[in-house]
Amino acid sequence: MNDPLIIAGKTYSSRLLVGTGKYKDFAETREAVDAAGAEIVTVAIRRTNIGQHPGEQSLLDVLPPSQYTLLPNTAGCYTAEDAVRTLRLARELLDGHTLVKLEVLGDPSNLYPNMPETLKAAETLVKEGFDVMVYCSDDPIQAKRLEEIGCVAVMPLASIIGSGMGILNPWNLRLIIDNARVPVLVDAGVGTASDAAIAMELGCDAVLMNSAIAHARLPVHMASAMKHAVLAGREAYLAGRMPRKLYSAEPSSPTSGMIAPARGG
Repeated sequence: MNDPLIIAGKTYSSRLLVGTGKYKDFAETREAVDAAGAEIVTVAIRRTNIGQHPGEQSLLDVLPPSQYTLLPNTAGCYTAEDAVRTLRLARELLDGHTLVKLEVLGDPSNLYPNMPETLKAAETLVKEGFDVMVYCSDDPIQAKRLEEIGCVAVMPLASIIGSGMGILNPWNLRLIIDNARVPVLVDAGVGTASDAAIAMELGCDAVLMNSAIAHARLPVHMASAMKHAVLAGREAYLAGRMPRKLYSAEPSSPTSGMIAPARGG
């Protein structure tokens, strides 16, 4: 099935984006990314060396930009100013790379997005020529506002970051999806493969995750499971779910031409 994902004018065959943090080492990171079949990988600029610390091992040694699309993110930023400064640094380190993930947090205890600061940072970054994918609340109004600013993708949370609680509000996600003209990616909260499949069945264009894979007992196996879940969920969405018929059963085999019931004696 030819069903590409297009973000900022570039076509991708994989709809699973993965983070690169929390693995035991870079070798496991690379192995998990490959098992996931991911083409886009996020990088926390404040926590991962991609050249800002010369002399130390760089993530780029195992995930070179020639093979993967790097998506620098602003994990750990709590103000628009910090987020913008971090992504300017990423652009410099990555030779003018403009595709970025904006993430401005509001509370260290739940890592919920600070939407006023997120909007402020998005406006600045779009004006400076960045292609901004943006982590946001599952609020249809805020998501639409980010699209109007010029963000190339909106990324509502399924549940709070690192919780693994799955999709808590599928109705809000559907509202965002139904009104979006840019790709919608679920970001944060996915815990296992069924969560990823549900997100895709709802109509999300892709899923981004990190902890669900990195914190699994067998990260590489979970990465493979997520790959298949995203594929299955997308195919089910395109195929179209049968209507739900509450309180009304329907036999799965034809009802005509059946053998007449025996007459009672």
